[in-house]
Amino acid sequence: QVQLVESGGGLVQAGGSLRLSCAASGRTFSNNAMGWFRQAPGKEREFVAAIGWIRSTLYADSVKGRFTISRDGKNTVYLQMNSLNPEDTAVYYCAASNAIAAVTVQGGYDYWGQGTQVTVSS
Repeated sequence: QVQLVESGGGLVQAGGSLRLSCAASGRTFSNNAMGWFRQAPGKEREFVAAIGWIRSTLYADSVKGRFTISRDGKNTVYLQMNSLNPEDTAVYYCAASNAIAAVTVQGGYDYWGQGTQVTVSS
């Protein structure tokens, strides 16, 4: 059974940084797309970043230049978040796909974690 477990969330002041981790188990995702999405209170879940085969990456415009997605070549994906602002406050979800191409749509992912809360204070 596939499990995705996120960690690294917390409370940070505006301008600060956090690093999220997502560890997958149950199968290997080293050549598959993995991504991060987030959902703020009262809003729809939205795409943040994704990494695919040969480490191709995609980013939402709102996080470009501030967030970096990476992977360790095995089953862990990271999201380094710098220059955080209160608009980044959300529950962050890790997702993994059976496909190799990174995509921005939720339907492109087959497995989801439970989420980790990120709160940025002003």
